[in-house]
Amino acid sequence: MAPEKDGNGLDNFAFTVEGVDRFCKLPEKDNDTLSEDGERNKLAYCVTDIPPWYLCIILGIQHCLTAFGGIIAIPLILSQGLCLQHDGLTQSHLISTIFFVSGLCTLLQVTFGVRLPILQGGTFTLLSPCMALLSMPEWSCPAWTQNSSLVNVSSPEFIQVWRSRIQVLQGSIMVGSLFQVLVGFTGLIGLFMRFIGPLTIAPTISLIGLSLFDSAGVNAGHHWGISAMTTSLIVIFSQYLRHIAIPFPTYSKAKKFHTTKMYIFQILPVLFGITLSWLICYILTIYNVLPSDPVQYGYLARTDVKGDVIGRAPWFRFPYPGQWGVPTVSLAGVFGILAGVISSMIESVGDYHACARLSGAPPPPRHAINRGIGIEGIGCLLAGAWGTGNGTTSYSENVGALGITKVGSRMVIVASGFLMIIMGMFGKIAAIFTTIPTPVIGGMFLVMFGVITAAGCSNLQYADMNSSRNIFIFGFSMFTGLVIPNWILKNPTAIATGVVELDQVLQVLLTTSMFVGGFFGFFLDNTISGTKRERGITVWNRVHHKASDNTVESDDVYGLPFGISAGLSSFPWTKYVPFCPSHKPRVEDDTPSSVDSLDTKTEPNKDDSHIIVGVAL
Repeated sequence: MAPEKDGNGLDNFAFTVEGVDRFCKLPEKDNDTLSEDGERNKLAYCVTDIPPWYLCIILGIQHCLTAFGGIIAIPLILSQGLCLQHDGLTQSHLISTIFFVSGLCTLLQVTFGVRLPILQGGTFTLLSPCMALLSMPEWSCPAWTQNSSLVNVSSPEFIQVWRSRIQVLQGSIMVGSLFQVLVGFTGLIGLFMRFIGPLTIAPTISLIGLSLFDSAGVNAGHHWGISAMTTSLIVIFSQYLRHIAIPFPTYSKAKKFHTTKMYIFQILPVLFGITLSWLICYILTIYNVLPSDPVQYGYLARTDVKGDVIGRAPWFRFPYPGQWGVPTVSLAGVFGILAGVISSMIESVGDYHACARLSGAPPPPRHAINRGIGIEGIGCLLAGAWGTGNGTTSYSENVGALGITKVGSRMVIVASGFLMIIMGMFGKIAAIFTTIPTPVIGGMFLVMFGVITAAGCSNLQYADMNSSRNIFIFGFSMFTGLVIPNWILKNPTAIATGVVELDQVLQVLLTTSMFVGGFFGFFLDNTISGTKRERGITVWNRVHHKASDNTVESDDVYGLPFGISAGLSSFPWTKYVPFCPSHKPRVEDDTPSSVDSLDTKTEPNKDDSHIIVGVAL
């Protein structure tokens, strides 16, 4: 029997929490309808509640597993641009680093940022400009690095090849992240949100997925049978079996030992699909069903391609800033990163409101949003310093998990942060993931990138798509976002202004699909006449009028910890600081940064595909 839908459009329940004698209500929209049993909008634990330690650990592990797909995919994709396809050990170090930094940034966000139960991890919005930078002629991989028989991973020449590339990514990300820090802590995020609507967001997000189609095809093409099997398993788990409840043994003081049904396929379809395909590839490798000759089709489906990477990986490894050398800065890379940072900020604002709604918190006040964006900028700065080759952002799939588990406590996310830090310090854990066969990764990409594209297009539901104006803006933005980067990549010498630095900046920007499409969407939407209702701005920018910075409840959720809020309140000048809890913006300064929780990025996730959507984003 299919589970009921709660008031937030999420399936009810994936986890059943036993032994809880009090529930807190989720904030409700005016058009919400109550369920017959009155349980649909109730939380087991609100944002400020502290569940038992064992529940924190169990649900913390689940949040880590939910984020696995996105976190692991990023270094695996980057390894192609970094010339590391045949260096499994360095790939494992990258995976360890991104786990460590994601955990560290999660703790910073929950403690000093927006203070909502929201996980931080790598972002695909920065992946596109990074790959565009690495595709420039001066950073293209030497031909000999593409041949496993010619690569000596311990040679100084090879080490210099990949380190020089990750160093330029580090420096560019660190400089670009300063813009996000500035926008957050100065409160400028509201100014940006005034001019950005569905017709800007839709092509920007959609083109992230479409621009990565080549990576998905290359990986899947190494063995289409294995890739198709992986894709089919993910589809079966996430779509056909999502309503199947599996009984699990549990214990509670009231019922002692008993069974509780969990919708496990709905929670972890990507993880199950990858793991099962991975296991099948391992069996086929043991029995030599897959070819052992590197030149034969299907060789990369073997699980022993990376050699003894697990044996060579250290048990304990502590990632540290500058571990790959001194970062360098590319002006072209900085401008490309800025395009990704802006997209990441817009998405995160929507995540904050959705997270507040699903965790039983009041709508986030202005100072909390400003602080959250600023801390995300610091997170990107730390990610660049540690050398993940990427930044960090709020993970929407974990926001969706709050609606499933009905546990909105931020202590669960604190537990997730510590778990990711611990995982990042055990080298053999990351080394295990590098043995995932390339076709399995390709099969996952087929689902992941496709859902990113659809999630971007779903933002058009707020705009009037019967309008010829809107059809023109979206169609033109999408098409130019594909045509221009494709032509520039095929004609890399076409841009010749006479200024090398300017040529590099234009090269990166014009080969970043999300920038090209987002730019045209932004420019046309703000210059071609149209009503706010037609453009979708009326719904997109609906403000939480009930949000208040003065309530005790808001102070409990969004106030700074360790008595910092109380200490700052004694200084009158803090009311002028945009990120301080005592900051009170004037009424006329209200901007669309306080958008409706489901009128931004998370509204498309009302159906059951929100788990895969989250993993993709």
